[in-house]
Amino acid sequence: MKVQFTSYIKQLQNRITITLEQEDGSAIFREDVWQRPGGGGGRTRVIEKGSIFEKGGVNISEVFGELPESMQKQLGVSHTDFFACGISLVIHPKSPMMPTAHANFRYFELYDKNKKVVDQWFGGGLDLTPYYLFEEDAAHFHRVCKAVCDAHDAAFYADYKKKCDDYFWNHHRDEARGIGGVFFDYCRPNETHDLASWYAFVTEMGNGFLDAYIPIVQKRKTLSYTTEQRHWQELRRGRYVEFNLVHDKGTLFGLKTKGRIESILMSLPPTVQWAYDAQPEEGSDEAKLITVLKNPKNWV
Repeated sequence: MKVQFTSYIKQLQNRITITLEQEDGSAIFREDVWQRPGGGGGRTRVIEKGSIFEKGGVNISEVFGELPESMQKQLGVSHTDFFACGISLVIHPKSPMMPTAHANFRYFELYDKNKKVVDQWFGGGLDLTPYYLFEEDAAHFHRVCKAVCDAHDAAFYADYKKKCDDYFWNHHRDEARGIGGVFFDYCRPNETHDLASWYAFVTEMGNGFLDAYIPIVQKRKTLSYTTEQRHWQELRRGRYVEFNLVHDKGTLFGLKTKGRIESILMSLPPTVQWAYDAQPEEGSDEAKLITVLKNPKNWV
């Protein structure tokens, strides 16, 4: 499975970066191949200062070796060897009319002292962070997520949508990071879904990212915007940064275990603002977004 999924994420990285380059029309991804001390490495691809995408990254990694003590405590295990591979991406468009998009899909194995697999699971998800709310875009994004879920289990979408709303919640602000999507973790073989069916689900969700996001980009990329709307985007990006640095488990784990810092912080937007007690005008489009962020809704 680890060979199969590693091959998949390499292909998915190629497909996503080629599609985004074609959509942008001017910028291309810079590639950085790196090695991890202790075992494995990755391939980071970053796009910057494009005509559409101000900054974005699509990273893959395949790492193995001794499980860090902090992660042993987090997982509640004493197994010392692990393997993990995954793809992680964040796309920050230039225009505030287009949403930021995030996705990651990963596979994990734990081994005993005899190198035998004792646990294995998939995790991942995708979510959308708009700066101005277009309800039809939110509905489209969630419809794609739900279609993939429904093809595998009728209970998946409601469960994983709620997990996404709960996870991407800025507790100190009492608001969501965005309008959500789906989020799942520790998808292990069980009586209803074997490892092969989990692989099918996760890879189909990965394939669905472009179907969920690119039509929104194409619909909104020609819309004009004002300096004030750009200012609002940068204020909201500040909330994105707050979530990633304060609450996101992956970011915090990477920082605490001295992971590759450039790949970890690739998710942060290039220009951000924090203004004291910034409040949207009542009845404005900005206020409409905040209402939904404080009260997550069902889109499909």
